[in-house]
Parts: sequence; structure tokens; C-alpha cells
Amino acid sequence: MPDWLAIILLGIIEGVTEFLPISSTGHLLIPQNLGWLPNKSDLFNVVIQSGAVLAVLAVFTQRVKHLATTLGDARTRDYLLKLLVSFFITAVGGLAIKKLDIELPETIPPVAWATLIGGVIILVLEFLHKGKTGVPDVTWTVVVAVALAQLLAAVFPGTSRSGASILMAMAFGVARPAATEFSFLLGIPTLMAAGGFKILSAIKDGEAGNEDWAMVALGTLVSGLSAFIVVKWLIRFVQSHTFNGFAWYRIALGGALIAWASTGGGH
Repeated sequence: MPDWLAIILLGIIEGVTEFLPISSTGHLLIPQNLGWLPNKSDLFNVVIQSGAVLAVLAVFTQRVKHLATTLGDARTRDYLLKLLVSFFITAVGGLAIKKLDIELPETIPPVAWATLIGGVIILVLEFLHKGKTGVPDVTWTVVVAVALAQLLAAVFPGTSRSGASILMAMAFGVARPAATEFSFLLGIPTLMAAGGFKILSAIKDGEAGNEDWAMVALGTLVSGLSAFIVVKWLIRFVQSHTFNGFAWYRIALGGALIAWASTGGGH
């Protein structure tokens, strides 16, 4: 398979899965571990997530413009401060993980288990949330909880950053649309910072010269285009649907991968 085609496929996978509660990192690792697509560097996998950020900015243009032009409004300042604090906690936690040299799993079994367990948790939370509309306000408790959910997703590929943060907010009583918006907007600084940190680290360690930046740019562009379509669709979807369908998909995929690994296919 031509390298450019593999990059396009990986970009599509990243863009489609980044904001769905099914884990983009897990879906990037699975085809690479199975040998269906060539293994790419951790730098590539992280940086192309930045393309998905552009999709959020495009879909939420009016919301972002409103926040930027109503800084005199106490509610706007409160919301932006909550986004900033949640991002700060995530960033500090991410640096701590890096400093402690915690090895993130990249093989199939842990990703499969995280995928399956995450599906079960979604079903449980959706059951507990059944019949409840929730409130539109994000409390400070939710701010901290969502940040911790993002860190959990960072440590366990297969968890899903967006899924964990949305469901965590819902678990604390936030309405699904409000939880989704907060998660998506929080993803802008989170993913941009992760991509920027990876690039700076690669330059510092002398690894940047080994990367095919044209392919990274292609993957980022494709990721952004495919994420734009998914985000627009998901914003409408969450207005009247649960995440149960994604939960059953996760359970089926995780179970299939665990079964495959148990036969000696995974390591």
C-alpha cells in the first residue's frame, strides 16, 4: 500500500473517532498492531489529532465568536475560566505522567480491555442517567472531574478522551448537549497543547529530522476534514440519542480483540 494512502486512512480513522466515545488512540493503534496499516510514530499519532481541533473551531465558530466578544459578561468569563482550569489540571497531570516516565500501553490486549470496559461503563452511566435531562451549567466539581477523566483516557488508550469527559460531566448532572460542548471546547487547548509538546520534544531530542512532515501534514488535514463531518453530525445526534449504540460497538470490538489476543494473535 502506498504510504500516502495509509496516511489518508489513518487520518480518516483519527478524524472520525476523535470526538466519538470510542477512542481515537485505540483505533489508530489497532490497525497498526494488526499489521493492516504501517506503524507510525507516537509523534504522528498525537500531532494529527490537532487537525480535529480545526474541525471543532469550524463547527463551533459562532460559539467561539460569542465567547470572544462577550468577555464583559460574567457568565462568559466564568465559562472560560472553567475551561482554562480544566485544561490546566489536565496539562499538569499530563506533564506529571511524562515526568514519572509512565509507559503507555500500545499493544492490543490493554487497548481491547479498555475498549470493552469503557463500553460497559457507558451502559451503566446511561442507565443511571435515563429519564434525567440534566442542567446546562458546568460546576467547579465537574471541571475537576472532567480533567481527571481526560487524564484517565491519556493513560489508558482505548478509553476515549471525549467519551470519558462527556460522560463524567453527565454523571455529575450536566445535560448531554452542555457536556458535549464543554468536552469539545476543552479539546481545543488539550489537543493543541499535546501536539505542540510532542513537536517541541521531538526537536529537543533530535527526532524531528526523522519524521516525514509532509505525511504528518497530510494526516492532519485529512483528520480535520473527516472530524468536521463527524462533529457536525454528533452535535445533532446528542440532542435526542444516548451513547448506548457506541457502548455496544465498544463491547463487541473489545470482546473480539480479547478473543483474538487469547489465541496468540496479540502480545
